[in-house]
Amino acid sequence: MNETTLPPEAVSWRERLGPYLPHLIVPIVALLGLMLMGNFPAWATLTIAGIAMGMMIFVMASGLTLVFGLMDILNFGHGAFISLGAFVGASVLLALTGLTGSTSLLANLLAIGAALLAAVAVSGALGFLFERVIVRPVYGAHLKQILVTMGGLIIAEQLIHLIWGPNAIPLPRPTALRGSWSFGEVVVEKYRMAAVMLGLVIFAALHWALVKTRLGLLIRAGVENREMVEAMGYRVQRLFVLVFVAGSALAGLGGVMWGLYDELITAHMGLDILILIFIVVIIGGLGSVQGCFVGALLVGLMANYTGYLAPKIALGSNILLMVVILMWRPQGLLPAAKS
Repeated sequence: MNETTLPPEAVSWRERLGPYLPHLIVPIVALLGLMLMGNFPAWATLTIAGIAMGMMIFVMASGLTLVFGLMDILNFGHGAFISLGAFVGASVLLALTGLTGSTSLLANLLAIGAALLAAVAVSGALGFLFERVIVRPVYGAHLKQILVTMGGLIIAEQLIHLIWGPNAIPLPRPTALRGSWSFGEVVVEKYRMAAVMLGLVIFAALHWALVKTRLGLLIRAGVENREMVEAMGYRVQRLFVLVFVAGSALAGLGGVMWGLYDELITAHMGLDILILIFIVVIIGGLGSVQGCFVGALLVGLMANYTGYLAPKIALGSNILLMVVILMWRPQGLLPAAKS
């Protein structure tokens, strides 16, 4: 029986626009923010700040969405990698004050590069141990995953207290990344622009790795049909361990970025930001790097716009955002395709 094809004029504009709306929601929210503020310099300043905040959240959340969506693991210990990465990165930066205090941008970037590499290495190593010791015994048991990963997070926080002490540690930014540029009445912080550029590079690298490489193809195929991939001679378990380690390393990298953003780090900073990260993962769609990117930008913009327009509801604005998104698209904005 042949399917009846509707003429183009019979398809409503809503049906035509529907598939593109998740991709357009960020500029729509930005435009709505401009209309509500009616003040272009304030809007531009807050928009850039919101995008920078979103980029930092994306870096921390991208690992969790891969672990959550591809491995079906509820990892509430993700905050441990953020805190540990921040403390390791801070230790490196505070040891390289000769470079961070220099007015040379190259010297500052060398110090930050060393801090990020150290945070990635240590967080990735902790992620490997975390998966082997804590997560692997509870594969497929979601309630147990929540309990043991929360326990792992608490243990990690106590270890940070033991090594670095119980007090918060100030983390000043390198000299070249302090201050801001002014374009008329629009103010752009140098560090926020650096965070935007780094976030874009990480997003592009993740997208390329998952879509364009053989490794990414195997990971996605393993999610859709594990038995088929194993029948071809590949060990899917090893691929998933690699995903977990990569997600942990990204969280550590994001921890350094967030620490420099706040200029203060604490052992519980990973737990504090975990709610925002889960909101981003859920509204973006589980397992979707692209959805995580869009969700993080939405959360960043919403936090900055509501902080300006209605400070009293700023704390709950992202919860409201999640409710609205899930009522519209229960599967998230751009969920990963699964068979």
